[in-house]
Amino acid sequence: MIALPRLGVPVPDGIALRIARQLPDHIQQAIGEAAEAGRLLTCRVHAVSPFDVRMEAGGHLHQRLARANKQLAAHDPRLTHGWADMPGRR
Repeated sequence: MIALPRLGVPVPDGIALRIARQLPDHIQQAIGEAAEAGRLLTCRVHAVSPFDVRMEAGGHLHQRLARANKQLAAHDPRLTHGWADMPGRR
């Protein structure tokens, strides 16, 4: 599988993992948190939930994503996750 970086040049997964291992632990955790919050925000189960459940859960997911992005932006602004980075939003 090929990971798609923001530069548009494909990077093999093994190389992407080696690069990611050089990041500090709290940044690696923030990347994982942002990715998980993004996947949960765009998942089908979340989309078909009742409106009040979706709004409450969505608010918590947006807070998780914002906290992770704050840590990532402090380390390197290019690491933040936006809507274009989330699955199904390309």
